[in-house]
Amino acid sequence: MTWPRSLTARLVVTAVALVALVSVLIGAFAALATRSYLMGQLDDDVRAALMRAENSPPVTGQPVPLPDPDGDDESGEHGEPDDVRGQGVGTVTAYLYNDGTGSGNVLAGDRGGRVQTPALTQDEIARLQDVPVDGRAHTVTLGGYGEFRVLRSTRTVVAVGLPTSDTHEVLEQLLLWELLLTLLGVVIAAVAGTVVVRRQLRPLREVATTAHEVATLPLGSGEVDLAPRVPERLTDERTEVGQVGAALNTMLAHVETSLDARHRSEQQVRQFVADASHELRTPLATIAGYTELARRRPDDAAAAETALAKVDEESARMTRLVEDLLLLARLDAAQPLHREPVDLTRLLLEAVSDARVVSPDHQWRLELPDEAVEVTGDRVRLHQVVSNLLANARRHTPAGTTVTVRALPDGFAVHDDGPGFPPDLLDGDHLRAFERFSRGSASRTRGTAGALAPGTTGTGLGLSLVEAIVSAHGGRVELTSAPGDTTVAVHLPR
Repeated sequence: MTWPRSLTARLVVTAVALVALVSVLIGAFAALATRSYLMGQLDDDVRAALMRAENSPPVTGQPVPLPDPDGDDESGEHGEPDDVRGQGVGTVTAYLYNDGTGSGNVLAGDRGGRVQTPALTQDEIARLQDVPVDGRAHTVTLGGYGEFRVLRSTRTVVAVGLPTSDTHEVLEQLLLWELLLTLLGVVIAAVAGTVVVRRQLRPLREVATTAHEVATLPLGSGEVDLAPRVPERLTDERTEVGQVGAALNTMLAHVETSLDARHRSEQQVRQFVADASHELRTPLATIAGYTELARRRPDDAAAAETALAKVDEESARMTRLVEDLLLLARLDAAQPLHREPVDLTRLLLEAVSDARVVSPDHQWRLELPDEAVEVTGDRVRLHQVVSNLLANARRHTPAGTTVTVRALPDGFAVHDDGPGFPPDLLDGDHLRAFERFSRGSASRTRGTAGALAPGTTGTGLGLSLVEAIVSAHGGRVELTSAPGDTTVAVHLPR
């Protein structure tokens, strides 16, 4: 037999099996209790019959007179001999003597309603002789008369028995009715259980429908809309189905967030490849152009020198771009950085001093505490973080802007009173200003002087490198920007 696989069938089968088991147990106990009660009543009747037989015993040692076939006994009373007077039909009365002999009869009725008293055979008398004289009734089978409960007197030679056929008939009827009622109960339990279980599992089927609907959606690539959700009425966590529904909705929300993040990542990768190709194509085109110019004018020393200078400049630009890309790739691969104690106050002092030389048109301020701020990290990369932030402030703020570098207990902050970041770089939980090759709104012209959006270093990798390096140190970067008030704060573990 194969155990059913569906939850509905298993619950119904389990419920029906329990109903059948309980019914059988109740029927068994009821039958046992009824049998015990009926046998007790029968034993009481046997004792009463024995008392009646003892009240009119025959002469000790003499055979018991038996009635003639016409029903006339020696006393002259029709159909009622002295030794069976007052007994019920079916009673066995016997007189058993110490020498192993005895006599007795069975009070039986015929179809015409007349009473018959057939005598017991010697074999039946012998069976009665084997009954213990212990004051208790015992079961004895007497030939063709069937089974009797027999009790021997402890004071006289009388033994009396009553048939158990009525008791067995009652028990058989009881067992038959119990069997019929059990079968009826099993059928009713199966039908009612199927209806109830299906109704109770209907919410679970609705949850499964939602899951199947989601499973048919194309999740492999592109933007995915995970709109299907379990209805709110099926998300009550006080119920088992509600717990499943709530868990499924939570899982779908997490999956939707992950798919959105994956889609954004795919878009960023595509944009990253396109931007990197664009950034590399420009210097490559310049190098190719000036190389062709030098080839066409082999005798023009000035043109050759100009071409070599431009090739050297564009090569350096490509080298910086490729190095930045390689650094981002290493940081994405979680390659460990060099760890050493770094005096952050000295690093800030050096970076601000370099910025004053490069851009004297800006106002540079440095606020340092009385005690040195020291962190653990890669000195070269941390210097790159400070330099990128100062270069970002220098490129994208007008002359005369005041740039303040302030040391913090766990890092530093760079503040300027320039125009600030455009709103499209500040939208979303993850600021677009820190995305690679991010240059603000797409309407701006790339590569044109003065047209680069704040948040870039000419290639759009400046702030993305800042965030990647700080994250590799276990820190975080915070950006707040408004016209006249822009602050980038770097927090590092001490």
